[in-house]
Amino acid sequence: MRILGLDYGSKTIGVAISDPFGWTAQGIETIRRKEENTIKPSLDRLEEIIKEYNVEKIILGLPKNMNNTLGPRSEKTLHFKERLEKTFAVPVMTWDERLSTMAAERSLLEADLSRNKRKKVIDKMAAVYILQGYLNSIK
Repeated sequence: MRILGLDYGSKTIGVAISDPFGWTAQGIETIRRKEENTIKPSLDRLEEIIKEYNVEKIILGLPKNMNNTLGPRSEKTLHFKERLEKTFAVPVMTWDERLSTMAAERSLLEADLSRNKRKKVIDKMAAVYILQGYLNSIK
């Protein structure tokens, strides 16, 4: 069973996929969004990925505030979740993504990547942290 992890943002969508056993998450790409309100090209690319990897579940990072409340970004993410559910016949779960981007940034800094290189992969790495957190919770 393959599980897709997504870090949904206003300009990018970080994408990660589990191994077939559901043990580890690997980053596969960052989908660049031209406009925040235009989602169709992103959904088209996600459809290709879902078919290619035979995805059976999607884990979508939910950006909660540190006090566990939902803000404007969370509302947009929940709207995106609804679009995913309407578009694909795959269950979509949200996963608390607090600090996932910071953890990804710290890992990339430790790997001594330049700022420019970090910028290109940070969302994909955040998706890995989101998905790996979920995978660890179901073991």
